[in-house]
Amino acid sequence: MDGRPVLVCTEFEDATADLVIAELNRRRVPVLRFDPGRDFPAHVLLAAHLGADGWGGRLTVGDRTADLSAVRALYHRRPSPYPTGSGEQAARFAAQENRRGLGGVLGALPGCLYLSHPQAIARAEYKPAQLSAALRTGLTVPPTLITNDPGEAKAFCAAQPTIYKPLHAGAYEIEGEPAGIWAAPVEAGEIDAAVSRSGHLFQAQVPKVADVRAVVVGEEVFGARITAPPGVVDWRAEYQNLTYERVSCPEEIGGALVRFLATFGLKFGAFDFAVTADGTWWFLECNPNGQWAWLEGAAGLPITLAIADLLENGASQHE
Repeated sequence: MDGRPVLVCTEFEDATADLVIAELNRRRVPVLRFDPGRDFPAHVLLAAHLGADGWGGRLTVGDRTADLSAVRALYHRRPSPYPTGSGEQAARFAAQENRRGLGGVLGALPGCLYLSHPQAIARAEYKPAQLSAALRTGLTVPPTLITNDPGEAKAFCAAQPTIYKPLHAGAYEIEGEPAGIWAAPVEAGEIDAAVSRSGHLFQAQVPKVADVRAVVVGEEVFGARITAPPGVVDWRAEYQNLTYERVSCPEEIGGALVRFLATFGLKFGAFDFAVTADGTWWFLECNPNGQWAWLEGAAGLPITLAIADLLENGASQHE
């Protein structure tokens, strides 16, 4: 593969990554796309050598080969998880070696810009860390309780209108069908001993008039105001009934978002805010690898171009 390639790590079907790859192809930037968790070792050949300047060698996917020392950027989009090796002992051992071998090399490439580094994404997925970082960077955060104590939960819910939301948006099924666990109102009378079975996140319900998703790429901030039907707490449960418009992010908010990403070593973040009638933007959460493609057309946000710019320029322009 001629030139300095961009590695794109994502699952087989990823329309969001497709947009970025098409733009990089238009710019004649070489791209090598693969899914580490599924393609290695059957369809990917790794030969990494450690030298004075760090890791070099080659990564081959099919009939295309990338020079590891020349990778300009790695776009960590939505790769499949590395297999856990749940079978016999030898299979478990091999699965861990694959993850730490290929994953370790990909996370230690010299002169490579990461959008974003997989370890940085993993750190930023913890909501308690997000909420404290948001406060430190100057964002407004609703009162929040994380507990497994039913008494604490009941008292918190009795003190103000409250919502519950999961600490991790993992896979969940109801009667064999995939389902989402959305943020939902909860009252003190609904709290029972089941709270003691796991950690729970309760948060004061903000009397919002709209939501905003702010997508940050490097230091560029793109905002979309999202209006849901009256009474909807979590707009993600009402995609078919939403309206969007492009919105400018207040300067002080934009600066705080860039500082937030720097706290975790991220180059990208999809932030969710609740906006109240007085114009206050209340920080709810940040998805360090969140979706954005549907907003590009709905609100006219040139996010594909911003991501392609970052990947094309690589680390030399941004580190």
